[in-house]
Amino acid sequence: MKSRFGPAALVTGASDGIGRAFAEALAAQGFDLVLVARRETVLQALARDLADRHGVTVDVIAGDLSAPGTVADILERTARTPVGLLVASAGFGSIGAFLSKDAASEASMVDVNCRSVVELTHGLVTRMARTGKGGVVLLSSISAFSGAPYSATYTATKGFVQCFAEGIAIELRPLGISVLAVAPGPVSSGFAARAGMLAGRAETPETVARVALAALQRGGTVRPGILAKLLGWMLVVLPRWGRVRIMAQIKKGEIAEAKA
Repeated sequence: MKSRFGPAALVTGASDGIGRAFAEALAAQGFDLVLVARRETVLQALARDLADRHGVTVDVIAGDLSAPGTVADILERTARTPVGLLVASAGFGSIGAFLSKDAASEASMVDVNCRSVVELTHGLVTRMARTGKGGVVLLSSISAFSGAPYSATYTATKGFVQCFAEGIAIELRPLGISVLAVAPGPVSSGFAARAGMLAGRAETPETVARVALAALQRGGTVRPGILAKLLGWMLVVLPRWGRVRIMAQIKKGEIAEAKA
């Protein structure tokens, strides 16, 4: 892994959940790390722990990916760091009626989940292409394959990420760069808590990271966990309008359980 995708990896959303699980898994494999998230104190504590346990170099960049200029700052600060792997795990979601949500927050979701992913991928992949090797892991979702009422903005952003990953994968493979879209179902994480989603049937972040890293070499799309695979099989046989209605019932169920 390190010889193919190293020596350093940059992980966004590294302070919690899936991003943290990726950081821990990569450090265990000897990757030096650049950890990106908003909470600097949490990042610094994680950096010290990973460096002590695995003997790797861990740099921290605290920043809000919804803010203009944050990605440019990250790229500038990593200009001399040999990043061979990008794990774009940062993101957030919401659940509930669209008109009940704050418009600014929904737009910020698009900035974090989509715009920052494009900017960061373009900047780092440009560098990877010069070395003839590298990898990109983009966090999609099982809900990326259809619209979902009561989570419309979030699912739209994940649909974008899924299509983006599929598209650039074909372009970048001849350059020695592998692109993987990771489409989990519900995951027990800080992301789920912020979105108001339930985690009773969720996969662990560690499972998502482990399955994703095992699939990185071949690229494509991976659906970690039994629930993600089951939902994928159920939805693929339905017309798109049917998938949207099924997703509406799932989201309604999540809202009702959260209120119970």
